[in-house]
Amino acid sequence: MAAAGLDREPWRGLGRPVAQRRSGGNHAGPRSSDRWPQPPEWPDCHPGLMGVLTALAILAGLIVVHEAGHFLAARWQGIRVSGFSVGFGPALLQRRRRGVLYALRAIPLGGYVSFPDDDEEESGIPADDPDLLRNRPLGQRALVIAAGVIANLLLAWAVLLAQGVLVGIPAGFSTTPGVLVTGVQAGQPAASAGLQAGDRIVSLAGQPLQGGQQAVADLVATIRSSPGAPLQLQAERGNQRLTLRLTPSDQGGAGRIGAQLQPNGSEVFRRPRGPLEPLRQANADLLTLTRRTLAGFGSLVTHFGETASQVSGPVKIVEMGASLARQGGSSLFLYAALISINLAVLNALPLPMLDGGQLALLLLEGLRGRPLPERFQMAFMQSGLVFLMGLSLLLIVKDTSQLPAIQQLFSR
Repeated sequence: MAAAGLDREPWRGLGRPVAQRRSGGNHAGPRSSDRWPQPPEWPDCHPGLMGVLTALAILAGLIVVHEAGHFLAARWQGIRVSGFSVGFGPALLQRRRRGVLYALRAIPLGGYVSFPDDDEEESGIPADDPDLLRNRPLGQRALVIAAGVIANLLLAWAVLLAQGVLVGIPAGFSTTPGVLVTGVQAGQPAASAGLQAGDRIVSLAGQPLQGGQQAVADLVATIRSSPGAPLQLQAERGNQRLTLRLTPSDQGGAGRIGAQLQPNGSEVFRRPRGPLEPLRQANADLLTLTRRTLAGFGSLVTHFGETASQVSGPVKIVEMGASLARQGGSSLFLYAALISINLAVLNALPLPMLDGGQLALLLLEGLRGRPLPERFQMAFMQSGLVFLMGLSLLLIVKDTSQLPAIQQLFSR
């Protein structure tokens, strides 16, 4: 899961929104020949399907890297491992090699590494075997549990470094007038007014919108200061110009419309000034994105009523990734890094079934000087499984209902 902001640019963490590539038009800033190198473009055939497959491949890769962190940390310390699975439920493909069962499973909501400790009867390994995970010192067990989070952070850093080397160093944002709508929440004022993802808002109350971050900030400020007051917008959709009447809802005295907004234009890149600049840029971007992600999760706790509706599940994440895949390769670098950081932070939370929850149990064990009762640990983990599966199902249903194709089907 990842927190996706509404009524603001969704990737504001770096202060550089994801590039929105548009054909034609005059863009301010460097000429395309000055950029180094041009991010790849998708072929024209089936761009929607290619975008979805690309987003799914990225998510699968992030899950594999996370579980590989646990797996490699265990094997490196000589700890017995019995299984490596991507997904949950029945196995679609599986292969046993060197005592480890590798499996691709039917429910693509995560993955797990299993240990002989989980099933002593079938493994046939003595309970006092020193290579079982539970018989290792606390520090070694903590490293195995934390390795997934560490792997995701390292992957995010590697992706940001690859962006600096292959695409270039961000050098500004080439803007065109208007504000781009990148997502619309079903049942909210934006959807009721007829706004759709991909629309470009060009004027507010008869006044043309300028470009860049300032245009987004001005539009958001007007929306927030106008709860319950009708606003007249003009938006472009393809070759059509639409006049829409939008009335922000009142949430705690602030207007909200339930839409994701970002500047209209494209990000510009330049050649690195030396071999160390991509390293410095990757370090700075990783730190900034991690801080923003932590702040997002923190606001979910401190302002739950305002931010709960902004939480997105796997369907929304894939939809966002598919949209970015159609824009070009540079957008996908930031998408992969941001989702990897979100996975790291999410798994570090002290909740049952997550890595942070298992680390919390280890901490209690260290304070007590002995393991917690088996019955308590089982109840803790089972409650977490029910909670996470229920939340995942709820988010999948919510996000699916907000897909444009589903909304059009229900509106007939």
